Amino acid sequence: MVLEITQLRQRYGEREILSIPSFSIEKGIYWIQGENGAGKSTLFRTLAGMLPFDGSIRLEGKYDQKKDPVEYRLRLNLGEAEPLYPSFLTPADLIAFVAEAQRASDAQCAMLIKAFGINYLDNPFGSCSSGMVKKVSLVLTFLGNPAVIILDEPLITIDREAREVLLELIKEYHRNGVTFLLSSHQQFEQEGLHVSQSFQLKDQTLIANGAL
Repeated sequence: MVLEITQLRQRYGEREILSIPSFSIEKGIYWIQGENGAGKSTLFRTLAGMLPFDGSIRLEGKYDQKKDPVEYRLRLNLGEAEPLYPSFLTPADLIAFVAEAQRASDAQCAMLIKAFGINYLDNPFGSCSSGMVKKVSLVLTFLGNPAVIILDEPLITIDREAREVLLELIKEYHRNGVTFLLSSHQQFEQEGLHVSQSFQLKDQTLIANGAL
């Protein structure tokens, strides 16, 4: 299994947000659906190691998020729906920092920067539009050698050209063995992207579509 969740529980204070007894997936491209407020972003941030939780999350059958935090995080990348970065930082600063942390090569950085047309590397984020910021976040998401890439609402705020680049990267990385978890209110099939299976986040847990 690429990703395994066991007895995952996530709370905000006394309120339980997620309760997933068991969930596992093989390699593929998966669509996580759910209404606004269902907990998709919370789930993704939990999987990325950004939020504390009860239970167990493992990658590739051996990397436990709690026991092997560095090796785990090197293998799972998250692209958030509406990323926010300090206004004084530049894309060049952030890409260099994340590339070093993810052990990405200069060649990979250059390829992704060129692919998304980021010609504003030295502009502070405070002067960038939401679309410009989103393209930088997508570059960060593909850096390194991840086994799983999570993209939360990846199609919002980007133009048609960037969307086509993104979809081609998803296909290319998937051919090279990367598994994707995607969330979007838009139909991926209409964008020419075949999804292995979709799941519904409902009543705090993940349910395979068709079993609702």
